[in-house]
Amino acid sequence: MFDLEKWQEIFHTMGKNRLRTMLTMLSVMWGIFMLIVLLGAGEGLGNGVKYQFRDDAINSIWISSGQTSIAHKGLQPGRQVRLTNTDYDVVRQMIDSSDRITARVNRWGVQANYKAQGGAYNARGTHPDHQYLEKTIMTKGRFINDKDVEASRKVAVIGNRIESQLFENENAVGKYLTLNSIPFRVVGVFRDEGGEGEEEKIYVPVSTAQQVFDKLNRINQLLVTTGTRNIDASNKLAKELRATLAQRHSFSLNDPRAIRVRNNNQRFNDVMTLIQGIKLFVWIIGIFTIIAGIAGVSNIMLVIVKARTKELGVRKALGASPASIVTLILMESVFITGVSGYCGMVLGIFALEGINSITPDEGFFQNPSVDLTIALYATGVLVVAGMIAGFFPARRAAAIRPIVALRSE
Repeated sequence: MFDLEKWQEIFHTMGKNRLRTMLTMLSVMWGIFMLIVLLGAGEGLGNGVKYQFRDDAINSIWISSGQTSIAHKGLQPGRQVRLTNTDYDVVRQMIDSSDRITARVNRWGVQANYKAQGGAYNARGTHPDHQYLEKTIMTKGRFINDKDVEASRKVAVIGNRIESQLFENENAVGKYLTLNSIPFRVVGVFRDEGGEGEEEKIYVPVSTAQQVFDKLNRINQLLVTTGTRNIDASNKLAKELRATLAQRHSFSLNDPRAIRVRNNNQRFNDVMTLIQGIKLFVWIIGIFTIIAGIAGVSNIMLVIVKARTKELGVRKALGASPASIVTLILMESVFITGVSGYCGMVLGIFALEGINSITPDEGFFQNPSVDLTIALYATGVLVVAGMIAGFFPARRAAAIRPIVALRSE
């Protein structure tokens, strides 16, 4: 395989057919290049989708209050459905003890002040489990706890950006800031994977929010985790929750606007199923592109064998074995597919790096990349396929009788 004379002869033959050889190598290189780029793009799309779900627990159901759009039991449409603390208690009884649950009371544009610094921020009244459902990451202090809720304490957990904006170089934990002129003690500072907007929020106990923000016993949302339930089980739970709330608040089960029930399990599964379908489609396109390149290698080897019929006949007449002729043709085939496949792989990886450098840090397309092992396997398969593509012309060349070869034109 490392016979210098054979390699010199291979390069000489390729040099005499530069255009044909270059076009064949280009087709093979393009095939592996497209496979790498398409696989990387599919991975980038999948990463982008996962990035969009990074901020909330995927195994969760979110219930939001709404407005009826269908008349029901003599009640006219346009009626506000207002969730209450009792709804929270009812839902809590419907889920497993290991599941997390929180109510949420929203208040927009709360004026927060510390000394001379101030600003308007969004405040949320929550239960302790909200930390897990929103994937809130504490960097200082602690989150809201059960005692805070039970005693309606005036404590607050603020985002990193609020600390830097209001407290500047001070540690906010233990300090007091005012929310709509009411003093709250800061017990924790958090960061959030949801980005800067999420880090400009203030969390307070849900009971305190209802007192301070005039929400009485009303809540805006209910959030619950679904544990290890599969898609079917989580959808069943979502329907049961909707049916229970429909009965409590007298609205039709067919009314999509009375309350909004968002099953993150189903949403994530639907999106990932679509991504897997795209990845499969990408594989199919890439494989057929490679097959086209391999077919080109096979064709060029057939042309080479035909053009060198006399030469091969002379070789056999001088005592060359069929095995040596097969080896010569296979070496040329492997060289063409191996070099072009490797170049396509390297160019594909560089292209993905270039795409990654210009894509935004946030969005539906993140870190387009391909597993190096897959890239190497694909190149290896390409080389093996090139050997197979070159084998049949090589066998044909080895079967040529010297007298027939010498008579050919």
